[in-house]
Amino acid sequence: MLLDFEFLDFIDIFLVAIMLYYSYRVMKESRSMNVFIGILIFILLWLVVSVVLEMKLLGSILDKLVSVGVIGFIVLFQKEIRQFFYNLGAHQRMAPVLSLFMGKRKKSSDIKYIMPVVSACMSMAKDRVGALIVIERNIPLDEFMQERGEMVDANINQRLIENIFYKGAPLHDGAMIISKKRIKAAGCVLPVSHSRDIPKELGLRHRAGMGITEESDALAIIVSEETGRVSVAVGGKINIRLSFEDLESFLAKELA
Repeated sequence: MLLDFEFLDFIDIFLVAIMLYYSYRVMKESRSMNVFIGILIFILLWLVVSVVLEMKLLGSILDKLVSVGVIGFIVLFQKEIRQFFYNLGAHQRMAPVLSLFMGKRKKSSDIKYIMPVVSACMSMAKDRVGALIVIERNIPLDEFMQERGEMVDANINQRLIENIFYKGAPLHDGAMIISKKRIKAAGCVLPVSHSRDIPKELGLRHRAGMGITEESDALAIIVSEETGRVSVAVGGKINIRLSFEDLESFLAKELA
C-alpha cells in the first residue's frame, strides 16, 4: 500500500491539513471551538459511513446534509470567512499580484493631506474632545458613508474636522470617513469589534475603530474623550498613546 503513495497524495494531505488549520484559527478567533469540534465529528462520521462501511442509504442522507451544511457554514460564519480572505489578500507576498490589478500606490509626496488630520487630532486630544477618523485605502467604504452616515464631501481642513467633532455638534458621535483626499462623510456608524484583545479601559469609540479595520484595509484614528490619548487601529490591531510625531510617521508609512 505504501508503494501506491504518490507525491500528489502528499500534496493532497498537506492541503487538507492547511485547510483544517485555518478553519481552526477562524473558529478559535470567533470563539466557536465547540462548533468546530462538532463539524469534525460529523465529517468523521460521514467518512466512516460513506467510505469505510459503504452504507448507501445513510451515506446518501449524510451527503445531502453535507451539501446543505456547507451553505449553512458560509451563512453563519460569513464575517470570519470574509476576514480570512481579506488577510490572505492583504499579505505582503500578495502585493505583486494586487499591483497588477490596482496599480502602484502613490508615494509619500502625495500624502500631505494627513497634516491637517494630525494637527486636528492633537488639538482635540489637548481639549479632551473625542473623535474617530477613518481613512479609506483600497477597499471602498461606500456602505458606511451612504447608508450609515451623512455625506459631506469637503476639503480636508483642520478647523472643519474640529468643528465636526465639537461637543454638541450633530455629527460628533459618529465616525468621519476620508476618501480620495476629501472628507466624504461624517456621523457614520461603524461595526464594533468583539475581540478579547482590546484593553478593558478602551471604550466603544476604540472598538468601532478596530471593527472597521477588521472588515477593511482602512486606518482608524481614535481620540479618547476621557484620557485625551490618540490611538491608531489598522488590520484589527490598535496602537495607543501616540505622540504628534508618532502619529505623523505612522500615517506616512501606512499611506505611502
